[in-house]
Amino acid sequence: MADGQPSNGDHMAEDHSMPGAAAGEEAAMNVDDGGKGRSDAALAALLRGFLAVQQRRAEAYSTLRRGFSEYMANGCELAYQQLCGSITAEFNACSKQVLEMISLLSMPEFCRSDLADLLKGVQAHEKEKLHLTAQIQVLKKAGRPSERLVNHEDCRSRSMAQHVCVHVKEITEAAGTEDAEADAEYDAALKEAVQGVQEAVTSINEHMEEVRYEIDALETEMGGGGSEWAEVEEAFTGTLSIK
Repeated sequence: MADGQPSNGDHMAEDHSMPGAAAGEEAAMNVDDGGKGRSDAALAALLRGFLAVQQRRAEAYSTLRRGFSEYMANGCELAYQQLCGSITAEFNACSKQVLEMISLLSMPEFCRSDLADLLKGVQAHEKEKLHLTAQIQVLKKAGRPSERLVNHEDCRSRSMAQHVCVHVKEITEAAGTEDAEADAEYDAALKEAVQGVQEAVTSINEHMEEVRYEIDALETEMGGGGSEWAEVEEAFTGTLSIK
Protein backbone atom coordinates (compact mmCIF):
# COMPACT_ATOMS: atom_id res chain seq x y z
CA MET A 1 0.00 0.00 0.00
CA ALA A 2 1.13 3.55 -0.60
CA ASP A 3 -0.11 7.06 -0.29
CA GLY A 4 0.97 9.43 -3.01
CA GLN A 5 4.41 7.91 -3.54
CA PRO A 6 4.08 4.13 -3.19
CA SER A 7 7.14 2.26 -2.10
CA ASN A 8 6.07 -1.33 -1.56
CA GLY A 9 4.19 -4.22 -3.13
CA ASP A 10 0.51 -3.21 -3.19
CA HIS A 11 0.61 -0.56 -5.89
CA MET A 12 -2.22 0.93 -7.85
CA ALA A 13 -1.62 4.45 -9.12
CA GLU A 14 -4.29 6.86 -10.34
CA ASP A 15 -3.79 8.15 -13.88
CA HIS A 16 -5.47 11.55 -13.44
CA SER A 17 -3.13 14.36 -14.50
CA MET A 18 -2.72 17.81 -13.02
CA PRO A 19 -3.89 20.64 -15.31
CA GLY A 20 -1.43 23.20 -16.61
CA ALA A 21 -0.45 26.27 -14.64
CA ALA A 22 -2.17 28.53 -17.18
CA ALA A 23 -5.55 26.91 -16.55
CA GLY A 24 -5.11 27.30 -12.80
CA GLU A 25 -4.15 30.96 -13.11
CA GLU A 26 -7.18 31.68 -15.30
CA ALA A 27 -9.46 30.03 -12.75
CA ALA A 28 -7.87 32.04 -9.97
CA MET A 29 -8.59 35.30 -11.81
CA ASN A 30 -12.21 34.21 -12.24
CA VAL A 31 -12.57 33.80 -8.49
CA ASP A 32 -10.80 37.09 -7.84
CA ASP A 33 -13.57 38.94 -9.68
CA GLY A 34 -15.83 38.21 -6.73
CA GLY A 35 -13.68 40.13 -4.25
CA LYS A 36 -12.24 39.23 -0.86
CA GLY A 37 -15.50 37.86 0.55
CA ARG A 38 -15.72 35.29 -2.22
CA SER A 39 -12.02 34.53 -1.82
CA ASP A 40 -12.48 33.85 1.90
CA ALA A 41 -15.52 31.70 1.16
CA ALA A 42 -13.59 29.72 -1.45
CA LEU A 43 -10.67 29.24 0.94
CA ALA A 44 -12.95 28.02 3.73
CA ALA A 45 -14.64 25.66 1.30
CA LEU A 46 -11.30 24.33 0.08
CA LEU A 47 -10.24 23.60 3.65
CA ARG A 48 -13.54 21.88 4.34
CA GLY A 49 -12.86 19.79 1.26
CA PHE A 50 -9.55 18.81 2.81
CA LEU A 51 -11.34 17.65 5.98
CA ALA A 52 -13.65 15.58 3.79
CA VAL A 53 -10.63 13.90 2.20
CA GLN A 54 -9.29 13.09 5.66
CA GLN A 55 -12.64 11.50 6.49
CA ARG A 56 -12.28 9.33 3.38
CA ARG A 57 -8.86 8.25 4.59
CA ALA A 58 -10.24 7.38 8.03
CA GLU A 59 -12.96 5.25 6.45
CA ALA A 60 -10.38 3.50 4.26
CA TYR A 61 -8.32 2.62 7.34
CA SER A 62 -11.43 1.19 9.03
CA THR A 63 -12.10 -0.97 5.98
CA LEU A 64 -8.48 -2.10 5.91
CA ARG A 65 -8.52 -3.05 9.60
CA ARG A 66 -11.71 -5.06 9.19
CA GLY A 67 -10.35 -6.81 6.12
CA PHE A 68 -7.08 -7.66 7.83
CA SER A 69 -8.91 -9.08 10.85
CA GLU A 70 -10.96 -11.27 8.52
CA TYR A 71 -7.80 -12.39 6.73
CA MET A 72 -6.14 -13.37 10.01
CA ALA A 73 -9.27 -15.34 10.94
CA ASN A 74 -9.89 -17.18 7.66
CA GLY A 75 -6.58 -16.92 5.79
CA CYS A 76 -8.13 -15.92 2.45
CA GLU A 77 -5.08 -14.45 0.70
CA LEU A 78 -6.86 -13.48 -2.54
CA ALA A 79 -9.53 -11.41 -0.80
CA TYR A 80 -6.87 -9.67 1.29
CA GLN A 81 -4.74 -8.81 -1.76
CA GLN A 82 -7.80 -7.46 -3.58
CA LEU A 83 -8.62 -5.35 -0.53
CA CYS A 84 -5.06 -3.97 -0.44
CA GLY A 85 -5.35 -3.03 -4.11
CA SER A 86 -8.60 -1.12 -3.66
CA ILE A 87 -7.38 0.60 -0.51
CA THR A 88 -4.17 1.64 -2.28
CA ALA A 89 -6.20 3.18 -5.09
CA GLU A 90 -8.33 5.08 -2.57
CA PHE A 91 -5.30 6.41 -0.68
CA ASN A 92 -3.65 7.49 -3.93
CA ALA A 93 -6.83 9.31 -4.98
CA CYS A 94 -7.00 11.12 -1.63
CA SER A 95 -3.34 12.04 -1.83
CA LYS A 96 -3.72 13.41 -5.35
CA GLN A 97 -6.64 15.59 -4.34
CA VAL A 98 -4.72 17.03 -1.37
CA LEU A 99 -1.76 17.77 -3.63
CA GLU A 100 -4.12 19.68 -5.93
CA MET A 101 -5.36 21.66 -2.93
CA ILE A 102 -1.77 22.46 -1.96
CA SER A 103 -1.20 23.74 -5.49
CA LEU A 104 -4.30 25.95 -5.28
CA LEU A 105 -3.24 27.39 -1.93
CA SER A 106 0.04 28.48 -3.51
CA MET A 107 -1.71 30.35 -6.34
CA PRO A 108 -1.95 34.17 -6.31
CA GLU A 109 -5.68 34.04 -5.53
CA PHE A 110 -5.08 32.50 -2.13
CA CYS A 111 -1.34 33.00 -1.61
CA ARG A 112 -1.46 30.93 1.58
CA SER A 113 1.86 29.15 1.70
CA ASP A 114 1.31 28.63 5.44
CA LEU A 115 -1.76 26.51 4.79
CA ALA A 116 -0.03 24.77 1.89
CA ASP A 117 2.78 23.81 4.29
CA LEU A 118 0.18 22.60 6.80
CA LEU A 119 -1.34 20.25 4.24
CA LYS A 120 2.14 19.12 3.15
CA GLY A 121 2.80 18.18 6.77
CA VAL A 122 -0.36 16.08 6.84
CA GLN A 123 0.71 14.37 3.62
CA ALA A 124 4.09 13.45 5.11
CA HIS A 125 2.54 12.03 8.28
CA GLU A 126 -0.10 10.14 6.29
CA LYS A 127 2.63 8.54 4.19
CA GLU A 128 4.50 7.46 7.32
CA LYS A 129 1.30 6.18 8.94
CA LEU A 130 0.44 4.06 5.90
CA HIS A 131 3.98 2.67 5.65
CA LEU A 132 3.98 1.66 9.31
CA THR A 133 0.47 0.23 9.10
CA ALA A 134 1.61 -2.04 6.27
CA GLN A 135 4.68 -3.00 8.33
CA ILE A 136 2.49 -3.93 11.30
CA GLN A 137 0.34 -6.15 9.11
CA VAL A 138 3.39 -7.88 7.63
CA LEU A 139 4.70 -8.59 11.13
CA LYS A 140 1.35 -9.87 12.37
CA LYS A 141 0.98 -12.10 9.31
CA ALA A 142 4.37 -13.66 10.06
CA GLY A 143 3.74 -14.02 13.79
CA ARG A 144 6.26 -14.29 16.61
CA PRO A 145 9.14 -16.61 15.60
CA SER A 146 8.51 -19.05 18.44
CA GLU A 147 4.81 -19.30 17.57
CA ARG A 148 5.00 -19.72 13.81
CA LEU A 149 3.43 -22.79 12.29
CA VAL A 150 5.89 -25.44 11.07
CA ASN A 151 5.75 -26.31 7.35
CA HIS A 152 6.77 -29.91 6.64
CA GLU A 153 7.14 -29.58 2.86
CA ASP A 154 10.94 -29.88 3.06
CA CYS A 155 10.89 -32.87 5.41
CA ARG A 156 11.85 -36.36 4.17
CA SER A 157 9.35 -39.16 4.61
CA ARG A 158 8.39 -42.41 2.95
CA SER A 159 5.37 -42.63 5.19
CA MET A 160 4.10 -40.92 8.30
CA ALA A 161 5.77 -43.64 10.39
CA GLN A 162 9.16 -42.92 8.77
CA HIS A 163 8.83 -39.14 8.76
CA VAL A 164 12.21 -37.42 9.10
CA CYS A 165 11.47 -33.92 10.28
CA VAL A 166 14.05 -31.26 9.50
CA HIS A 167 12.58 -29.09 12.25
CA VAL A 168 13.58 -31.43 15.05
CA LYS A 169 16.67 -30.13 16.79
CA GLU A 170 18.43 -30.69 20.01
CA ILE A 171 17.09 -28.45 22.73
CA THR A 172 20.08 -26.61 24.09
CA GLU A 173 20.62 -23.47 26.07
CA ALA A 174 22.04 -21.76 22.96
CA ALA A 175 18.98 -22.66 20.90
CA GLY A 176 16.70 -21.36 23.61
CA THR A 177 18.63 -18.09 23.75
CA GLU A 178 18.41 -17.76 19.96
CA ASP A 179 14.64 -18.23 20.00
CA ALA A 180 14.24 -15.70 22.81
CA GLU A 181 16.34 -13.13 20.93
CA ALA A 182 14.28 -13.63 17.78
CA ASP A 183 11.06 -13.08 19.74
CA ALA A 184 12.53 -10.00 21.42
CA GLU A 185 13.49 -8.49 18.05
CA TYR A 186 10.01 -9.18 16.70
CA ASP A 187 8.32 -7.63 19.74
CA ALA A 188 10.55 -4.55 19.52
CA ALA A 189 9.85 -4.08 15.81
CA LEU A 190 6.10 -4.38 16.34
CA LYS A 191 6.15 -2.01 19.29
CA GLU A 192 8.18 0.57 17.34
CA ALA A 193 5.79 0.42 14.38
CA VAL A 194 2.71 0.76 16.60
CA GLN A 195 4.28 3.72 18.43
CA GLY A 196 5.16 5.32 15.09
CA VAL A 197 1.55 5.06 13.93
CA GLN A 198 0.34 6.62 17.18
CA GLU A 199 2.79 9.52 16.80
CA ALA A 200 1.73 10.07 13.18
CA VAL A 201 -1.94 10.10 14.17
CA THR A 202 -1.24 12.65 16.92
CA SER A 203 0.59 14.93 14.48
CA ILE A 204 -2.15 14.59 11.85
CA ASN A 205 -4.83 15.46 14.40
CA GLU A 206 -2.87 18.53 15.50
CA HIS A 207 -2.57 19.72 11.90
CA MET A 208 -6.28 19.13 11.29
CA GLU A 209 -7.13 21.13 14.39
CA GLU A 210 -5.19 24.06 12.93
CA VAL A 211 -7.20 23.71 9.74
CA ARG A 212 -10.44 23.80 11.73
CA TYR A 213 -9.29 26.95 13.55
CA GLU A 214 -8.58 28.57 10.19
CA ILE A 215 -12.03 27.63 8.89
CA ASP A 216 -13.67 29.07 12.01
CA ALA A 217 -11.70 32.31 11.64
CA LEU A 218 -12.62 32.67 7.98
CA GLU A 219 -16.31 31.99 8.56
CA THR A 220 -16.38 34.34 11.54
CA GLU A 221 -14.89 37.07 9.35
CA MET A 222 -17.56 36.35 6.73
CA GLY A 223 -20.28 36.59 9.37
CA GLY A 224 -20.73 32.85 9.66
CA GLY A 225 -21.77 32.48 6.04
CA GLY A 226 -19.33 29.84 4.95
CA SER A 227 -19.38 28.16 1.56
CA GLU A 228 -19.61 24.82 -0.10
CA TRP A 229 -16.83 22.74 -1.62
CA ALA A 230 -18.79 22.92 -4.89
CA GLU A 231 -17.95 26.64 -5.09
CA VAL A 232 -14.26 25.89 -5.34
CA GLU A 233 -14.85 23.13 -7.88
CA GLU A 234 -16.92 25.52 -9.98
CA ALA A 235 -14.38 28.33 -9.75
CA PHE A 236 -11.44 26.05 -10.59
CA THR A 237 -13.14 24.04 -13.31
CA GLY A 238 -11.13 20.98 -14.33
CA THR A 239 -8.58 21.33 -11.56
CA LEU A 240 -10.12 19.27 -8.76
CA SER A 241 -10.71 16.16 -10.80
CA ILE A 242 -11.19 13.55 -8.08
CA LYS A 243 -14.58 13.07 -6.52
